[in-house]
Amino acid sequence: MVRHGVFSRCAVMALLASLSVVAIEAAEMARYDSYPMYRVTPKSEEQLRVVAAMEQVSDSLIFLETARKVGDRFDIIVAPHKLADFTETLEADYIPHEVIDENVQRSFDEERVRLMTKRAKGPFGWNDYHSLEEIHAWLDKMAAEHREVELLDAGRSHQNRTLKGVKLSYGEGRPGVFIEGGIHAREWISPATVTYILNELVTSEDPQVRALASKYDWYVFPNVNPDGYAYTFQVNRLWRKTRKPYGPFCYGADPNRNWDFHWAEQGTSNNPCSDTYAGPKAFSEVETRSLSTFVGKLRGKLSAYIAFHSYSQLLLFPYGHTAEHSANHQDLDEIAEATVKSLAKRYGTQYQYGNVYDAIYPASGSSVDWSYGVEDVKIAYTYELRPNSDAWNGFVLPPDQIVPTGEETLDSLVTLLQESADRGYYDVKN
Repeated sequence: MVRHGVFSRCAVMALLASLSVVAIEAAEMARYDSYPMYRVTPKSEEQLRVVAAMEQVSDSLIFLETARKVGDRFDIIVAPHKLADFTETLEADYIPHEVIDENVQRSFDEERVRLMTKRAKGPFGWNDYHSLEEIHAWLDKMAAEHREVELLDAGRSHQNRTLKGVKLSYGEGRPGVFIEGGIHAREWISPATVTYILNELVTSEDPQVRALASKYDWYVFPNVNPDGYAYTFQVNRLWRKTRKPYGPFCYGADPNRNWDFHWAEQGTSNNPCSDTYAGPKAFSEVETRSLSTFVGKLRGKLSAYIAFHSYSQLLLFPYGHTAEHSANHQDLDEIAEATVKSLAKRYGTQYQYGNVYDAIYPASGSSVDWSYGVEDVKIAYTYELRPNSDAWNGFVLPPDQIVPTGEETLDSLVTLLQESADRGYYDVKN
């Protein structure tokens, strides 16, 4: 009996090990062949609740767009094995829906082929997206070639990657602006836009940009979720979270729901497999914990915190956990209005704006809300970059839109900071 028991335990351990290997190998080949994308538009409150409930209970549905009210739409990628149940539920409740892509893998394949065939050792530029290693090497190069650029290290990720950034300063004592990119891994246009803006701040000869660069101390972090970003290049293009394991088959927490400000109150999940899993506690993720520590050391120096996400063409400000307006809501709203008007001038790109709770959906535990509510940074905004909310493949933004996105966003950043400066937000920081 003893031998049999030992053998059983060994067999179980071997089986679990083999299952782990199978799971890893499957993850290394993550594909979405024959995964259709549906656009679902609820016409009643009951229909809205039915579809929203699916997001909380099924890990075979990927919600790329979540409806905020009746008449808004959900864009949902459906695993083939879940298709019959999914459509049966919609049809049983007469919920309007349509297929907008029969196989989402096609766009991922086209993107990967392009990235694999691009010139391997060409100069860093903005005609395509770059891997984490390429971005980090470019930051090193910028620091080596420009004395105003200083490398920053905000800590290590779960998989021991660097939270690498830079400080751009033309003299101490200026108001600080913190730029955060890539907190959601699959949003590639975010780090691309952040690096574009940084490059312009360092190298542009445009008088407005030069004035912007020299007026502030810039703290710029293009990829604050490095494990997740690397994973989107190597394994799963649609990955959003960190890569810390939670159980045998679930990984990562949403790093923009993990900050210690009204953590897990709104717009989050307690399911470790969910894209909006808030983590087991605030700052459970080493990435958010380390970045918050870094930002905390800048207390009194930072005047603005600006995060870049995609997609939907929105400019958002606190709060996300409540419909209650912040103390300087009117200022933030007026600054946002001027900013989106400025952004539209170059290419006609239309943005909406507002506080997170009303303009997009309830969402607590974000970095921008935390910087506003805990660190007292009263100019705090989140950009949801191109494309607009009507796009069905928004995370796979064509590379020919990188430069236009960067240009119009930099235009708007000039306005955002000037409008807030005109209201005296940086006077006490000087």
